Amino acid sequence: MATPIYIIEETKLRRNLQLIADVAAKADIEIILAFKAFALWKVFPIFREYIHSTTASSLSEARLALEEFGAPAHTYSPAYTDEEIRGILKCSSHLTFNSLSQYERYRNLCGGVSIGLRVNPEYSEVGTLLYNPCAPGTRFGITADKLPEVLPDDIEGFHCHCHCESGADVFQRTLVHIEEKFSKWFPQLKWINFGGGHLMTRKDYDVDLLIRLMQDFHKRYPWLKVILEPGSAFAWQTGPLVSHVVDIVEDKGIKTAILDVSFTCHMPDCLEMPYYPDVRGAVFWEDSESSENSEYADYRYRLGGNSCLSGDFMGSWQFDHELQIGEEVIFEDMIHYTTVKTNTFNGVTHPSIGLLHADGRLEVLREFGYEDYRNRMD
Repeated sequence: MATPIYIIEETKLRRNLQLIADVAAKADIEIILAFKAFALWKVFPIFREYIHSTTASSLSEARLALEEFGAPAHTYSPAYTDEEIRGILKCSSHLTFNSLSQYERYRNLCGGVSIGLRVNPEYSEVGTLLYNPCAPGTRFGITADKLPEVLPDDIEGFHCHCHCESGADVFQRTLVHIEEKFSKWFPQLKWINFGGGHLMTRKDYDVDLLIRLMQDFHKRYPWLKVILEPGSAFAWQTGPLVSHVVDIVEDKGIKTAILDVSFTCHMPDCLEMPYYPDVRGAVFWEDSESSENSEYADYRYRLGGNSCLSGDFMGSWQFDHELQIGEEVIFEDMIHYTTVKTNTFNGVTHPSIGLLHADGRLEVLREFGYEDYRNRMD
């Protein structure tokens, strides 16, 4: 197999999609795909068998929704611009404003589009500040004290995003704060969007709790349409990034296996979050119960990317054998977010994208070359 390559596995993708479709039906809510986490449009025909809408945060994403998914987007952006707002509106069924000033600036352009406001409940259990949308000083959303008692007639919905790969128990606690802050405006609305971060396809996620929460919410507010827009949940554990060892170097007793991929280019969340990815056939050293005297102690490697960034490495992992040049190193669960955040820094070869069909056939959907790097500056 030519590497590097992201491989999305159709069987695992359909498993997630079926679960999401079942939750939507049982909870009587709409669950839509957030492009910020997954935008591999060549597999949209599979998605359309299970869901009907998507969410966008830019003109490019809104166009992707309309032109490639085949339906107008639920669009939210921290700030729309004069140059893009009309194009976004042409591609959107719903448009959420981040501030009252943006709403006042563009409200008269929004005929035929359902308008919403992003609100901030000032509560989130997201521990990593970089990913916490409700942290003090956030640029996201309107707090309850800034809303008028009576909303303008054209405001039809609220959008509230507080989660990041969170469980249903977190949503249960967050929902209390959302209702305490904003329920007095619910009679004036038609819909509420509880945003993303609902990781319902994770094995330990309490799907039944989520369904009960939404069923109970409907009993309290039967006129409100409920929308969730997870990103990670759709592509969670649907495929790996396959790489090769291209060299092994050692300094001060630290062995680094240099790969034909890059953390900063192809797995940036690993450095941003940060988190340590699962590597097939290896154990992250801090999680290993092996001692320094283990028979595998000599098979511990830092994994290094193939860019010139000094910090383009992670480690270390313990293997059960000595790594060889040319050997595959496989990073698990590298489809969600990773595929949309890649870059061509340093001109490092961008991984191909493949679809492993249910019948076992691997189809290469996209290969990247010099022109892709060059044309970014064209």
